[in-house]
Amino acid sequence: MLDQPLDATQQRVLGALLEKQVTVPASYPMTLGALRTACNQSSSRDPVTDLDEEQVKQTAHALKERGLLRIVWSDTGRRTLKYHQALDEVLGLGDDERALLTVLLLRGAQSPGELRTRTERLHTFADRDEVAACLARLAAREEPLVRQLERRPREQDHRWVHLLGPAEAEPAPAAAAPVDRESPLADGPERRDERVRAAYAAVAGPYAERFAGELDDLPFERWLLERVVRAADGLPVVDAGCGPGHVTAHLAGLGADARGLDLTPEMVAQARERHPGVRYETGDLRRLMRPESAAGWGAVLAWHSLIHLAGSELPDALAALARPLAPGGVLLVALQAGHEVRRLDSWFDVDLGEGGLGFVQHDPAEVVAAVEAAGLVDVEWFVRGPRAALGETSQRLYVLGGQP
Repeated sequence: MLDQPLDATQQRVLGALLEKQVTVPASYPMTLGALRTACNQSSSRDPVTDLDEEQVKQTAHALKERGLLRIVWSDTGRRTLKYHQALDEVLGLGDDERALLTVLLLRGAQSPGELRTRTERLHTFADRDEVAACLARLAAREEPLVRQLERRPREQDHRWVHLLGPAEAEPAPAAAAPVDRESPLADGPERRDERVRAAYAAVAGPYAERFAGELDDLPFERWLLERVVRAADGLPVVDAGCGPGHVTAHLAGLGADARGLDLTPEMVAQARERHPGVRYETGDLRRLMRPESAAGWGAVLAWHSLIHLAGSELPDALAALARPLAPGGVLLVALQAGHEVRRLDSWFDVDLGEGGLGFVQHDPAEVVAAVEAAGLVDVEWFVRGPRAALGETSQRLYVLGGQP
């Protein structure tokens, strides 16, 4: 175990070295300048720091004196000092334990689901349970390296924190404070739409890869999609907000005349590349038109494509999706159920810039009322709990309604 706790700067230096040793081995050990950049990068870091080279250098030398870091000469080119962490050797860490401690050092307290997603480049965990088992092993050591925090109000899962040094103090949560589900519109809908487009453009590749096979593990969702195809009865089906196109392709595989529509050209490009036999177009689902080959759509899907809209925007969006349905056609809406607005500043290790990206949860009763107000009948709704193994942290809401 360590002779004394690591301070915040020491945690950041060791965390950055642990990460880069795995993710960029060709440039490891690291020069002082590269190490400073790694410590201060704006993505995958919480908090973001602004350390200067002297701070990093002094911290590295202090860690060297403690046997937690080695300073070596570059073995090629001009002689340059480079920095190599020895923390994993001192603590005797396995690859899985090393990955979890790396992310805990760099990003603070996190849930097993978050840790599984954020350690993908460092170590592959089969599911959330494997992460939880590794955390339990670290906590059960003679001198524990991690501990579980008390669950905060409205949290779906416990978070974990490392014990290598003091973590950043967190303000007490205001559990009773109301959540402003209009906050995505703080600087106007146009600016919000720009942020959404930019975010999905930036993560299009890793997003498509991450969700390519998600339906394989979602039997309930597959059952719903089969119902939609049957209800469409041969009329065209549109996946409005199709992202990388995997749901559209699944519908086509079930025999539907399925097309995908998405606001982000980069997502449409991913869809076309991955599913070349399916038709995808760029467009705004809030301006959905009728298909050119029929009097209306046999089915319209909004599959987690309304999750960035404020609560006040949802009724108009649902009405726009219901309007071009053919008589007897169905609308299927998938959302996150709840009363929160979750904001991400980075996603798939991509810095989302000022304002980040807001994910809005919606109350099931309000969504059902809005679907009925759009003129749909025989409305059914389903809520299922989060699948922790898939990294989900919120309930999923599905609402199905038919055009008379």
